[in-house]
Amino acid sequence: MAFPATYNISYYEGDTYEFNIYPKNSDGSAFSLTNFSVAFKIATARGAGATQYECTASISNGAVLCKIPAAIGRQLTAGTTYVYDVQVTRSSDSTIYTLLTGNIEVTADVVGAV
Repeated sequence: MAFPATYNISYYEGDTYEFNIYPKNSDGSAFSLTNFSVAFKIATARGAGATQYECTASISNGAVLCKIPAAIGRQLTAGTTYVYDVQVTRSSDSTIYTLLTGNIEVTADVVGAV
């Protein structure tokens, strides 16, 4: 398989942020997401004891759709780097694949002058 991939995200505190993942096999063909569930989690660090935030994720038309909702984003602290993973789990045998992993660099939301 051609994953996990790494992608680092620059994120503004409290914003809604969405992205799609189109997983591929090592030969470049589309990875079938049939009978898989998906989870998108942000954490303060890798490993036990880290604070985790469960974000929105779904599978549609061969893609994994991920979203950091504003309500979760407001819980993230500007100036902090978080880690994240997007994983799919096969329902038949509970095999877990990490599709995407990386860091999220949180910046204070920009407020313009009126």
